[in-house]
Amino acid sequence: YGTSEADRNSGDCQDLLEFFHKGNVICRLNQHQLQERLKAGKVLVMFDGLDEVFEPTQREKIITDIHRFTNEYPKVRVIVTSRIIGYKPQRLKDAEFRHFLLQDLEPEQVQDFIYRWHKLTFTDEADKERKRERLQRAIDTSKAIGELAGNPLLLTMMAILNRNQELPRDRPELYNQASRVLLHQWDVERKLLEDPRVDVVTIDYKDKQAMLRQIAYFMQAADKGLAGNLIRGEDLARILIGYLKSIEVSNPRNVARLLIEQLRGRNFILCFLGGDSYGFVHRTFLEYFCAWEYVWQFKETQNLSIEELKTEVFGKHWQDESWHEVLRLIAGMIDTRFTGKIIDYLISQDGEGEKFSNLFLAAEFLLEVRNLSGIATTANKLLEQLKGLTKYDLNYYYEQHEREARLVREIRTQAVAAVATTWQDAPKTLPLLKQWVHSGENEDVRSAAVEEIACGWKDEPETLPLLQQLAQSDDDGFVRRAAVEEIARGWKDKPETLPLLKQLAQSDDDWIVRSAAAREITRGWKDKPDTLPLLKQLAQSDDDKWVRSAAVREITRGWKDKPETLPLLKQLAQSDEDKWVKHAAVREIARGWKDEPETLPLLKQLAQSDEDKWVKHAAVREIARGWKDKPETLPLLKQLAQSDDGFVRSAAVEEIARGWKDEPDTLPLLKQLAQSDEHEDVRSAAAREITRGWKDEPDTLPLLQQLAQSDEHWNVRSAAVEEIARGWKDEPDTLPLLKQLAQSDDDGFVRSAAVKEITRGWKDEPDTLPLLKQLAQSDEHWNVRRAAVREIARGWKDEPDTLPLLKQLAQSDDGFVRSAAVEEIARGWKDEPDTLPLFQQLAQSDDDGFVRSAAVEEIARGWKDKLWMLEFLCDRAVNDPFERKKEKESNPRQLALKIIIKQYPNHSDTLPLLRDRAENDSDEQLREFARRKLAKLGE
Repeated sequence: YGTSEADRNSGDCQDLLEFFHKGNVICRLNQHQLQERLKAGKVLVMFDGLDEVFEPTQREKIITDIHRFTNEYPKVRVIVTSRIIGYKPQRLKDAEFRHFLLQDLEPEQVQDFIYRWHKLTFTDEADKERKRERLQRAIDTSKAIGELAGNPLLLTMMAILNRNQELPRDRPELYNQASRVLLHQWDVERKLLEDPRVDVVTIDYKDKQAMLRQIAYFMQAADKGLAGNLIRGEDLARILIGYLKSIEVSNPRNVARLLIEQLRGRNFILCFLGGDSYGFVHRTFLEYFCAWEYVWQFKETQNLSIEELKTEVFGKHWQDESWHEVLRLIAGMIDTRFTGKIIDYLISQDGEGEKFSNLFLAAEFLLEVRNLSGIATTANKLLEQLKGLTKYDLNYYYEQHEREARLVREIRTQAVAAVATTWQDAPKTLPLLKQWVHSGENEDVRSAAVEEIACGWKDEPETLPLLQQLAQSDDDGFVRRAAVEEIARGWKDKPETLPLLKQLAQSDDDWIVRSAAAREITRGWKDKPDTLPLLKQLAQSDDDKWVRSAAVREITRGWKDKPETLPLLKQLAQSDEDKWVKHAAVREIARGWKDEPETLPLLKQLAQSDEDKWVKHAAVREIARGWKDKPETLPLLKQLAQSDDGFVRSAAVEEIARGWKDEPDTLPLLKQLAQSDEHEDVRSAAAREITRGWKDEPDTLPLLQQLAQSDEHWNVRSAAVEEIARGWKDEPDTLPLLKQLAQSDDDGFVRSAAVKEITRGWKDEPDTLPLLKQLAQSDEHWNVRRAAVREIARGWKDEPDTLPLLKQLAQSDDGFVRSAAVEEIARGWKDEPDTLPLFQQLAQSDDDGFVRSAAVEEIARGWKDKLWMLEFLCDRAVNDPFERKKEKESNPRQLALKIIIKQYPNHSDTLPLLRDRAENDSDEQLREFARRKLAKLGE
């Protein structure tokens, strides 16, 4: 594709099909025949190596081209591949691509590969068995080799090496041996002998290695660094000539030219990538030779000291994921005492802003060290740091669905995995994991520990009974789910596994566990006669919509060819009482039975007359994407865009804009709907689609300005504000318009949207902070005041006036402002001496229950290890003066009780307090909450 782009830019080819027809390719394809096959869906198209496009704007352009290609040929199956480093999935998710992560080979697959490879390679039966057993033994007994065996390329290299030698026991030496195999194939001497103009030259494998080290070193220092496996021909020639001169080869330019010419004819360890570009045949070898060059400079030429290695190599690159493999290899190639110094250096770095990758990388370095005894103190220090990360938390308030919660979960679970993997052979590791499972405060840590025990200690006799106990009786649904999944995958052949999963799929009280059990039954026991009836029962009668939706998906994917499957889905799509079950059925019908004559009429009926807006939306979307090439689809969507239902109209607008952007009627239709449709969702959807698809049209900004100022609904005005701020930041009219809207729009949500966009785009403007201060204190709408408080706290944290202002706002007359100030002070100034006394005062005496709840939560979060915490929470659980006036008010007593149950589940005071609240609290909702908790505890 990259070469076709170059031809297109030069004018040689207009598109990908013409490039295949007459472009610079080895095997040309007839453009017209290829077009016919694409239209009929009789082609599989692979766009391989999206990550090899290093320029972000060019990569975005290619993603757009791929999206356009899938729209033009909707019947074609398209596969896009990319390394995970730096990959951003959202654009392709928007284009309806499903995402899969290619896993390493499982142990059973490795064994199967070894068996088949040796069967095909050896004719002598005894030699075949001996070599096969030797390779399998090396994989089973060496952790480093075992981990690499999951990579198909490296497993193949291991098999080749194993024919003539014992495998090395560590990764760097394995790479060295594998590279020697490829270097042997790079028969430089033969190529040189073919040219009479060149004197006989001896270039042995050490010379080839030296050249490759210099090439890799140059590539890591180039603009794209290790993120790009790419070198231009002129740079490659210069490096080769320089090295050939250093070993006193005559005619170095001619020799270098012949070597490069050889690469253009056949791939060796270096390969020709097209155009004037070259790279290593696999990224593994780029990383290995780059690491080796640094080690060479450190050990052989001594151009690098240990301090320079720490600060200039590890210090500058530990934050960059594309460098991690190189750093791991270096750590394994130098003496253990130097690796220990590097680990000490990484431990000393502040890694919080990088998700503590310094510590996780240091743990991986330990795996490269054969004998830890020489750096035991360092290893113990690292272990304590990682154990501490299992309790990591942010020192400010956040909701469980926010990105902060995902960040905390990621760090805690990665810490569990790092401890389990790095110290797997230590006798204290399994007891530590069991302790985390049983007494951990956090469900993520407990679930991660369950997974690690199942993975690393599968053959321990106590592991399966532990998982079975957790799956059936643990209090936490996420822990039960983790146990269910591990039992199903690790002990599939045990006779008790399937009955246990069936029981949990039908009777566990948490939908997460029931759906996980159903999924695992389908995956592992699809051919059992009871499996389909069980899923049908769940799809039709489970109490939870998500379980029923999951069952719908499993039935479709596992039993699509059963004659009863489509009628069942139709019944659910038309008459199920839950919208999400109907939604799932609609989607599965559209994607699995697209060619059935009744499918499109059913979707049309649902799009126009279903009583639920989300089902209508799903039907419109499936029609647009599944029948895009049908001539009647666009007229149907235009008709739906004018229907009586606003939600259907907005769905139709989105699909027309994305699928038929180049149609001449599309933009006029969107403009009309953006200005005059009676439903606010349709107008805002049209405005967003116009911005997305026609930003450079001269009428687009004026239209958005008009909507931002004069549309009658706040949702449309807010959408227009956001689009203007993000798409036309540099326009001179934008900031004045946002300031005007932030101060004078009739609706608080529009003013708050303008506040956020001003802070995001114009933080350094001198008028911004004064404007926010004014809005925080005097705007009439609570949402604007809260938004202004948050933006001040987060955008001007280092300003000396910010904390005094927040303290002042925490004492203001406005409960919404006070609670926002409490949250922001906790986020940014937890360690200030006045913070805790202020929060304690608010928790006990503020007249607003919402503020008292915020203060209680921040105290519990930020000072949870204090000895006085339980006494404080018990006092709030009993003595807070809350009296319920609204159904959904936050009760500080219930919040305090909930925190006590979570943080002190086994304390002797917890159960009596829970009984007391269940009987005596004045709030019926709290009493019911306490009763449910008691029932769960068996009371």
